Amino acid sequence: MRLLEVENQNDFSVTRDLLDEVPPYAILSHTWEADEEEVTLQDIVTGTGKDKAGYRKTQFCGKQAASDGLRYFWVDSCCIDRSNYTELSEAINSMFRWYKHATKCYVYLADVSANTCSQTSQSPEKTWEPEFRNSRWFTRGWTLQELLASSEVEFFSREGTKLGTKKSLEQQIHEITGIPIQALAGSPLSDFRIEERLSWAAKRQTKREEDAAYSLLGLFDLHIPLIYGEGKSNAITRLLHEI
Repeated sequence: MRLLEVENQNDFSVTRDLLDEVPPYAILSHTWEADEEEVTLQDIVTGTGKDKAGYRKTQFCGKQAASDGLRYFWVDSCCIDRSNYTELSEAINSMFRWYKHATKCYVYLADVSANTCSQTSQSPEKTWEPEFRNSRWFTRGWTLQELLASSEVEFFSREGTKLGTKKSLEQQIHEITGIPIQALAGSPLSDFRIEERLSWAAKRQTKREEDAAYSLLGLFDLHIPLIYGEGKSNAITRLLHEI
């Protein structure tokens, strides 16, 4: 696992691969832009990528981590060398654990604005809630385990405004996802039936079809080899066999 290290207000660097002594870190949960708009590991190493759309959320994560007293943070797009199949496979099989052990998980909602105005309500409180309920973050496959693995989850608008925490928004999240509040509150996932856990992911989508299965590994504490190209059906069959 490699991390990004905050150097100053606007810059960060990448650490070496940390094997044992991993320092406290924040972790980002987000939905991907087009692949070419996400900041990569190579961008960080060469100091490029600041003109990419994905740089804004990477920079946000670093600033928020620093404000929370954390020197290190993790963003999947630029902390994993996706050209290295072995590293990618190890990362995907470790993802649930990495989110679970993070000091803070920041959910960056690029399609939710804290500046949304209500034309009918006299109170500005939670005028962003309709956008929150319709955010694509709740429709993606990978964000399910990120939501459940992390105990300290904070939600932010695209402006970087804090909207609430998993605890303060648990009723809304329950209504949006159908996930029981007990699971959101940290009850062991093994307390919930296999069929129920699978149902939480039923309507979620992934960019690569096999990820419909791979994104669920952490929910069942499983590790399986990744075979991109095997198709969704074969990947799910292997997952169910391991369960």
